[in-house]
Amino acid sequence: MSAHEDPDDELLARVLLCRVFEPGDPVGGRWVREWGPVEVARVLRDEGPRPAGVSDRRWAGMLGRAREADAGGDLRAARDAGVRFVVPGGPEWPGQLDDLGDARPLGLWVRGRPSLRMWALRSVAVVGARACTEYGAHMAATLGAGLAEHGWVVVSGGAYGVDGAAHRGALGAGGATVAVLACGVDRPYPRGHTELINRIAEQGLVVGELPPGEHPTAGRFVVRNRVIAALTRGTVVVEAAHRSGSLVTARAAQRLGRHTMGVPGPATSGLSAGVHELLRGDAVLVTDPAEVVEVVGDMGQLAPERRGPVLPRDLLEAAARRVLAALPGRGTASAAAVARGAQTSQEDAVARLYELRSLGYVERHGDGWKLTRQAVISGREGVVDVDGACSAVRGNARHLGKHP
Repeated sequence: MSAHEDPDDELLARVLLCRVFEPGDPVGGRWVREWGPVEVARVLRDEGPRPAGVSDRRWAGMLGRAREADAGGDLRAARDAGVRFVVPGGPEWPGQLDDLGDARPLGLWVRGRPSLRMWALRSVAVVGARACTEYGAHMAATLGAGLAEHGWVVVSGGAYGVDGAAHRGALGAGGATVAVLACGVDRPYPRGHTELINRIAEQGLVVGELPPGEHPTAGRFVVRNRVIAALTRGTVVVEAAHRSGSLVTARAAQRLGRHTMGVPGPATSGLSAGVHELLRGDAVLVTDPAEVVEVVGDMGQLAPERRGPVLPRDLLEAAARRVLAALPGRGTASAAAVARGAQTSQEDAVARLYELRSLGYVERHGDGWKLTRQAVISGREGVVDVDGACSAVRGNARHLGKHP
């Protein structure tokens, strides 16, 4: 807004321009940036000279929409529906949307009580296929709930499939969620999600670029995704085919310098093919909320270290494990042979063998040593009673180093 423009005039001008320009129209965005919204609205209302580079047909369409627009009526309808209009530079405007340049929204219609600017500061987008699998819905709901429990706002598009599951997960955890719609926020879409979107408006926020009563189109869904990408710190794609609209969100996030993440699925699943393509590029593989927080959160917010099951032999000292590994799977071996296999002295090998005997791993047969039956079984099965093994190690610790 220029210094001489009245805030109320700018508000009305931007509401009018929402009726004239489609969301994300770079031509309209450039005019607003160069001339200001009040001047652009005046030229359109007064049917001023056609700007260079605009065809007669397109200019006529703009003038016709400007004549029919009723900015005051839109604002009244919005107030009646509990909706407010947030404009760039205002106290509730999320500054990160300015990264969209001339494709920045003219303003956002917001339904719900919280501050959009404050919620957007710590938000993550969770998007994916509408016709998702049961696995995709489960992962989206898990991410939504887990992110909410970590104090993050879950942003999605309110659609069927992954979007709805992510919203429900956040709501079920008593957390915060934002639905960015491709239609008027007073007209929930899809119709089957009317109850869900109304619940989001009560517990969170419903946001859109289009004025009250506007319906969605295929093109509006696509351009809506840039708002989801720009609004959040990062975008997680749960399931997406090669031509999925959620990939549009992820690629917009990459262009804007936001984090992009993907949840892997079966290599044979067409609904995971688009995600896997992202993961072959610059996206980060994530499998749970903690890993998402590690990517988008502050320094030091690391996900727990992943490791396989702890085996009893993992509790042994390294030297004892080497001696145990030097014993053959069948038959006996002399202490000298074990020492050679473990790359240690014979005296050390004997000491370790007696330690292992006290723990039930080996037994002595004359001058040779062999694995016990239990040691062979546990080595084959891989997973045994860890608590029991820990107790055995602790209970026999007093015997370690003592030999007959």
